[in-house]
Amino acid sequence: MNCNPPLSVNDLPYETISGNPETGIVIISDHATNIVPSRYHQLGLPESEFERHIAYDIGAEALTRKLAAEIGCPAIMSRFSRLLIDPNRGVDDPTLVMRLSDGAIVPGNAEITRAEKQHRIDTYYLPYHNEVARQIDNSVQCGYPPLVFSIHSFTPFWKGVPRPWHVGVLWQGDDRFARPLIDQLGLDKGLNVGENEPYVGGIEGESLDKHARARGLPAALIEIRQDLIGNETGVDEWSNRLAQILPKIQNELNNSLLQE
Repeated sequence: MNCNPPLSVNDLPYETISGNPETGIVIISDHATNIVPSRYHQLGLPESEFERHIAYDIGAEALTRKLAAEIGCPAIMSRFSRLLIDPNRGVDDPTLVMRLSDGAIVPGNAEITRAEKQHRIDTYYLPYHNEVARQIDNSVQCGYPPLVFSIHSFTPFWKGVPRPWHVGVLWQGDDRFARPLIDQLGLDKGLNVGENEPYVGGIEGESLDKHARARGLPAALIEIRQDLIGNETGVDEWSNRLAQILPKIQNELNNSLLQE
């Protein structure tokens, strides 16, 4: 018997921004929000912890909205905190539900049962991924196999050590999207562009592994330093930059396919 209450409107696990599949681009944002449904009582954490990167990727939601609007492409954002369950992990990954995150013990996850973990997978994780797959399927069926672009952000410091990169591009295997993205970002000599920094891309079970690499679609994950997109000015700057770069890469990929 299922003893869990039904979801309210405010607990929906994703938000889809409508867009034109002819753009050939689909944006995803796995850690867009810090929302935890009220039944979880903030997982036993003080509200201040939900303003930190452990709960969500600061600036990612605003950048996703702005960029999707500028390009006119579809975008899918999670509407649950990564502390509840992390959609950018495989279901067998031990960090799918974090018990300890950057020094914060998560009481609501410490004694999680197998049934509760499965409930979070079924209620939040899978509906989000099903919607990502649906949007990609729609683009493919319309004749526009998309670039899949994943937006994340990272902290300026880690364990007290400053991170020098302004932006990082994470990828593995297929560099059709990642390589020109790195090159285009690198044209701005004021940017320190990291390749597979500050994290390594291509983890098995992550979102791009499920939705792009497994389907042979070009994909890249971008990590922007949080202090650069923590306000409207920064979001506008990065949205304008990426809105010029992404369609250019898509057009060049289409042209190269036509010449083959």
